[in-house]
Amino acid sequence: QLQAYGGGLVQTGGSLRLSCAASGTIFSIDDMRWYRQAPGKQGELVSTISSSGTTNYRDFMKGRFTISRDNAKNTVYLRMNSLKPEDTAAYYCNIDLRSTRFSTFTNYWGQGTLVTVSS
Repeated sequence: QLQAYGGGLVQTGGSLRLSCAASGTIFSIDDMRWYRQAPGKQGELVSTISSSGTTNYRDFMKGRFTISRDNAKNTVYLRMNSLKPEDTAAYYCNIDLRSTRFSTFTNYWGQGTLVTVSS
């Protein structure tokens, strides 16, 4: 199970930190990702962090967003600074997880957390 939280209403230029915690039977987690979907638009990948901590960002988010993870807590974070109205969207976490050492990785989605940036 994935539980995402941290969204809310913020003014332009403000900051938010999203969190997404995995629970249940977990042996290991590989890549962890954040996606977003703005109203009336297709969803898009925001950022990825590997199990070793390697990160990737969409170009227009570099310098504003920071993804991180706490492997002990099975949690991924997204720190968002200098927010703009166009960042308004539902943000979803997505992870590759295996529950035992013998199982393959399975992809899981969390429920969305809504971020609204007012102008």
